[in-house]
Amino acid sequence: MNKKLKLEELKRLTVSEFKNSVKEPIVVVLDDVRSLNNIGSIFRTCDAMGVEKIYLCGITAQPPHREIRKTAIGATESVNWEYSADALNIVRKYKNLKFSTVAVEQTSASISLEKYHFKNDKIVLVFGNEIEGVSQKLINECDLSLEIPQYGTKHSMNISVTTGMVLWTIKMNKLLKQHEM
Repeated sequence: MNKKLKLEELKRLTVSEFKNSVKEPIVVVLDDVRSLNNIGSIFRTCDAMGVEKIYLCGITAQPPHREIRKTAIGATESVNWEYSADALNIVRKYKNLKFSTVAVEQTSASISLEKYHFKNDKIVLVFGNEIEGVSQKLINECDLSLEIPQYGTKHSMNISVTTGMVLWTIKMNKLLKQHEM
């Protein structure tokens, strides 16, 4: 029989165990993200994918906030995060630490997500405003741009959905690479 598991049967880490666990060397930068629900959802996804840190930049709201908490469901307590007024400083900091810097944006030179093979395990993913996307100054500073192919009439997807798709793809690429070794 196929039985739905109860929460205690999932054997998830506690918040303190998660905080002390080894994380993926992935940093997520949210620049000028307006929706508190998107921010909370991204926290939750970053917890699920074992992301090292989230930077909330520009007008992006920070915890504690009721609307963020509603969709994060506790992930603001488990995921390491920091506020920075300027996302450009964060991207430059991590470039100096030898992280690959990736703007998740549709550009004239963007690479389709399914075609890109992550060469560096240390990655900074930059996500922008829900309407304007990633700013040109951040795109210019990043090593490359990734986009998710789309087949409908809309020109973009929700930022929280996009974040989940990109993080899951990175995680699967790493798992496949480990399996091949």
